[in-house]
Amino acid sequence: MALEDAKKQVDVAFTREARQGLAFENAFGGAPSFLRRRYTKDLKGVDLAVTGIPFDQAVTHRPGTRFGPRAIREASTLQPYDPPYGWGFSPLEEFSIVDYGDLAFDYAKVSDFPDALTAHIRGILAAGPGTVVLGGDHYITFPILKAYAEKFGPVSLLHFDAHSDTWPDEDLSRIDHGTMFYKAVKTGVIDPEASVQIGIRTHNGDTLGIPTIDAREVHEKGTAAAVTKIREIVGQRPCYLTFDIDCLDPAFAPGTGTPVWGGLASWQAAAILRDLAGINLVGGDVVEVSPPYDTTGATAIAGAHVAHEIICLYFWNRREGA
Repeated sequence: MALEDAKKQVDVAFTREARQGLAFENAFGGAPSFLRRRYTKDLKGVDLAVTGIPFDQAVTHRPGTRFGPRAIREASTLQPYDPPYGWGFSPLEEFSIVDYGDLAFDYAKVSDFPDALTAHIRGILAAGPGTVVLGGDHYITFPILKAYAEKFGPVSLLHFDAHSDTWPDEDLSRIDHGTMFYKAVKTGVIDPEASVQIGIRTHNGDTLGIPTIDAREVHEKGTAAAVTKIREIVGQRPCYLTFDIDCLDPAFAPGTGTPVWGGLASWQAAAILRDLAGINLVGGDVVEVSPPYDTTGATAIAGAHVAHEIICLYFWNRREGA
């Protein structure tokens, strides 16, 4: 059946009628929507909307993450042929998932961007679906969290990164991918004591009370210990997961703006994400994929897998009989 479908499927991002189901279009052809989902702005009956935020004007070093959403979509074309390995269910077949396309914004009016992004996410959440966001630099998570906090109250932040991103921003005015979680704590959109950062390996004197599992702790104590600690901290509170691709060691994800050695291996990140099944995940993002710095495409591949794992986590508690 898959072979017959492959012979006739093309551009299913536009032509597929059902929102559910696997896809068998040739990975190397056609319009690359995320996981070959249908591009649409119609959210009626949709369970989850994937949306891209091609913004990289808050970086401190190397730009290029504006090309991240496009690269992640292209990399994801290898994944929709089968259910995701190790999960025991098939989100693409069981749930209505769409590619909502990208946020439109005026790149020359950076000051207008935060409110435009919050409104973008607010509109999706108001229609019912959750979101999985493809970035873009990591600043985008703060405007997204503002929309989530409007709906859920202060959320637990599950933050995978090499950096804590809680550097001070006293007047809360910086559009900066290193200060957004300082703002998130100070404005009350996240609960720092019920949040946790994983993979940290850069110095910051004040993480504002957010518990940390640094990269060395993951390496020395193992992924199972990290998962146990995360569950103890987060519990069943509404949780938002943000995954900066530089949480992975540059050996696994060189295409990012601020790479730091000593990071997680891809298998460690996969094991942690899969073993977190059952947390109360309400949304998530993968950010800081910068294709110009990775000629192999490995970083975008990692980003696509992370986004797919976030989708699995989102739907784990929403499965029939769960």
